[in-house]
This record gives sequence, C-alpha cells and structure tokens, in this order.
Amino acid sequence: MQEIEKNIVEKEKFINPFTDFGFKKLFGSEPNKDLLIDFLNELLKTKQKIKDLTYKKTEHLGSSDADRKAIFDLYCENERGEKFIVELQKVKQKFFKDRTLFYATFPIQEQAQKGNWNYELKAIYCVGILDFVFDDEDKDKLVVDEIALMSKITGKVFNDKLSFVYIQMPNFNKKEKELKTRLDKWCYLLKNLHKFDKIPSKLQEKIFKKVFKIAEIANYTQEERQKYIDSLKYYLDLKNSFDTAKLEGKMEGIAEGRAEGRAEGRAEGFAEGIEKGIEKGIEKGIEKGVEKGKKNREIEIAMELIRNNVDNNIIAISTNLSIEEINKLRHV
Repeated sequence: MQEIEKNIVEKEKFINPFTDFGFKKLFGSEPNKDLLIDFLNELLKTKQKIKDLTYKKTEHLGSSDADRKAIFDLYCENERGEKFIVELQKVKQKFFKDRTLFYATFPIQEQAQKGNWNYELKAIYCVGILDFVFDDEDKDKLVVDEIALMSKITGKVFNDKLSFVYIQMPNFNKKEKELKTRLDKWCYLLKNLHKFDKIPSKLQEKIFKKVFKIAEIANYTQEERQKYIDSLKYYLDLKNSFDTAKLEGKMEGIAEGRAEGRAEGRAEGFAEGIEKGIEKGIEKGIEKGVEKGKKNREIEIAMELIRNNVDNNIIAISTNLSIEEINKLRHV
C-alpha cells in the first residue's frame, strides 16, 4: 500500500461511502437495512412508505449464455413486492443512463409468470448515487432528478411502475446551517462523512448516529480495515485516472485545436480568421483530446484490473471498453 493511502486512513476517522466497501458496509447488510429504508423513503416519496426490505442476489444472468449479465450494487424488494436497484457510480460513464435502462429489464422480466398472466407489474425504482454530473444537466442546480415514462404531448405520467432517480452529489453544496429536510441531511452526510471528526449538531438523530457508529474505522477488525484500504485505493486510483485523462485530454486538445485553428484562420483571413479559427479549433481539439485521453486511461485502468483478475463485465462497466476490446488486452 502506498504511503498516501495509509496517511488518508490514519487521518480519517470515518469511511468514505463512495468506496465499494463503505457503501455496502452502510447500506448492504441485513443489520443495517434500516439505514437504506430511511434513505429510500426520504428520496423516493413512494405512495406508501417502505416498512421492510429483503436483499436479493445482485448478479443477474440473461435468458441465454450469449446474453450479457448484470451485477447490481444493491438489489432489494419491499413488503409489497416493489423492486429497488441502488447503484453507486464513482466516475462519469458515457452510457450510464443506458446502463440503468438495461438493468431495469431484469426486475421486469423476473416478474413474468407462467400460464394465464395479466402482465401486472410491481413498481421498479432505479436509484443512482452519482459522484459526477450529467453533461446535459444544469451543473449548478439540479441535485435530484426523477425520470418517469411520460406523454410528450400531455406531460402526464404514462406509467408509474418504472422510475429512475439520480442524485448528482457534486451539485449538493449546502452547509450544515442550510440543511432543511431529512434528504438534505442524508446528502450532506454521504458527501462529507469521511471529512468529519465528530457528529455535526444537525445530525444528532438516532438513524445518523448509527451511521457514524458503523462508519468509524477504529471499530473495524484488521481484516475489515484492509478491505477498506483496498477499496479506498481502487476508488482513488479510478478518480485519479479519470481526472488525469480529463486534464491530459484538454491539454492535448488545446494544442491540436490551436494548430487546426491557425490553419483554418489563415484561409479565412489573416486577422479575423485566426481569431475565429483558433476558437473553433480549440473547441474541436478539446473534444478530440478528451476522448483520446479518456480512451488511453480506460486502457490503463483495464490492464490494471486484468492484472488483478477482475471479471470482464466489471472491467467493461468501469471503463466503457467492450468485452471484445478487453479480451484483446488480455492477450497483449
């Protein structure tokens, strides 16, 4: 383990909930399901409050060997048979919205009944807790977005059995004194848990005190501490790779854009043409450079995961590379 990760663990009193270990420690076990129930009740505001949850298997296979499988972070069912997929997404993924649509097909299909069935479905909720902001959203405002099947003409909900709820955590910037709702408190807690050294006054409630008790690293066994350190290292490596790729892509794009812009500018006119061309070229170059940088970093991340014998499907989810591309890398 590198010294920087060791220092982080020694300095932090509570776990980072955006690590796989931290997220599942808080929300993914039977003794702590009251935390998940409280969080989902505040987030979803369903017609009836969730009273109980049953954890279901997180790996789902397609109808044939050729079909792609899905591995959920958390998959639960309440006392009314409604399904809940809860996903933690650490870095931006190009087709994350498509992925959640794909995931929703599994709880839909598993409700199918043999024989004379009238196709009535139980509600399905897909929750994404995102450590990034969608490109097509207002980056300064929207924290929680709820998506439903709606009529484009009337604006009315066509069917309320399928809901997608995304929490864009970077957009949540409230200070402790600004917290008003219970959902505000949950978002504040999840975003800042690993930064606290004590329980803030606004979080002095039974449910939140339990979170802090579970999250205190000092209470863990040596094995649990090591699992958290490994999970934290993966999270930091992933974030660093993404941030580096983003920065490198921008720098490369600016350089290429300036060159293209100057060439185009000369053709359009010595003075005005250069100015417009550079502007246009930088824009094109940044986009091109970011994509190129991201691809290179995705390959680096994939190679590291391959060296650690990580499953192809998990690598594909983490990097946006196809299974075919990953298999080629395995033979490099």
